Amino acid sequence: MPLKLPTFHLHSKLGLFGRSFALIFGLMLVSLFAWVQVFFSMEEVPRAREMAQRVTTTVSITRSALIYATEAMRPDLLLDLATKDSLRVLPRSPDDTLEPLPDSGYWNTVAREIKARLGQETQILWSVNHMPGVWVSFDMHNHALWLALDREQLGLTTGAEWLSWGLTALLLALIGAGISARFINRPLARISDVARQLARGETPSPLEEEGPAEIREMNTAFNRMARDIRQTEADRELMLAGISHDLRTPLARMRLEIELSQMNEEARQAIDGDLAQIDHTIGQLMEYARPPGALPTQVVEITSVLTELYERERMHTEAAGGKLSADIAPGLHARINPQNLRRIVSNLIENARRYGRSPHDGIPRIDLIAKQQGNVLVVEVKDRGMGIAESDIERLLRPFSRGETARTGVSGAGLGLAIVERLLAQAGGKLTLAPRPSGGLIARIEIAKMRNRDLPPPVV
Repeated sequence: MPLKLPTFHLHSKLGLFGRSFALIFGLMLVSLFAWVQVFFSMEEVPRAREMAQRVTTTVSITRSALIYATEAMRPDLLLDLATKDSLRVLPRSPDDTLEPLPDSGYWNTVAREIKARLGQETQILWSVNHMPGVWVSFDMHNHALWLALDREQLGLTTGAEWLSWGLTALLLALIGAGISARFINRPLARISDVARQLARGETPSPLEEEGPAEIREMNTAFNRMARDIRQTEADRELMLAGISHDLRTPLARMRLEIELSQMNEEARQAIDGDLAQIDHTIGQLMEYARPPGALPTQVVEITSVLTELYERERMHTEAAGGKLSADIAPGLHARINPQNLRRIVSNLIENARRYGRSPHDGIPRIDLIAKQQGNVLVVEVKDRGMGIAESDIERLLRPFSRGETARTGVSGAGLGLAIVERLLAQAGGKLTLAPRPSGGLIARIEIAKMRNRDLPPPVV
């Protein structure tokens, strides 16, 4: 069985800035490495020739100085050369212990160039009698001598110096990659922030229509799209207001005509119920089409919002012959539009009132619970109705989907839960439905708990 090696999808774990930074930094490193290789190849031969010329000149000057100096002056001259110029002149002996130069391209070129200038019999060694240096042989009259030069003055740049330059270049590459990636991704990050504002129903500040041509054109197109979306929403609200007026006015007139008609009470109540159902359906359609309000800039104390809503819904539920109880924990805070929260919970309670009637006595008994679980705020609306099958939960969350007649016994537009999901999505919350163990349905919404210091900084 072949061995399967694990694969790592680094690109899926990095954001756009991380990918751009890694790409630019990698290209900079490759470019730096290539530049160093070219530099070494171009520097080595010229540097070797320069050093050979320097050694040749030093040997020639030293030989001339020793030849023209008197016997009495030579000790002082040799001392002066050793102390001031780091040059040592020692006698050459056949018994000397010799160490050859390192076998490298640079030192081989240096030795070849020195021999070409001073003669092929010239010896160039790495140490003599275990004394380090660059040793060059020469003759003066009948004397065989060594001239020892300092290795550091003739060698290439040391490894420590190259390491410091390399670390400096690496640091500059990191800074350059960060600045370049930031410069490239800043317009995209700005568009991403504005797009999130637009998705939350807020009115974003327009993007700057300046900079490179591509960014300028993209920002211009995005600003035009944002204006078109706002105009579309304004037109939709105006259209919905007109539809609501044009549909509900005839309904009100029909109700009045029914009340004034001579038909029997049973027929009147049946028609009035149909008209009420039509009015409720229009209300749900209007609710679904209405855009959610913008997210608040500060967190909202939702305990008071839910308490106020509970008092209103309790009276409405009792007037409809039902019961509504509540257990709302104090000090609950979240970043959600209070009006949207009222619409969400009201829809869930209305759904429980209509579809959660007890199969024994037909009375809707509803529990409203709000509490904190870790970093999440949980609001649950529970009923004691027939419940729904788990296989139907996903379908019921889609617009215009309704439960079975066995559960509902009523008709509707099937938009209540879709409205709840749509409003929760703006606040980053979620809705789940689950059967109640003792019978009925649990509608559970979860919203992130927040404090003011948890809010993201405003987009500048």
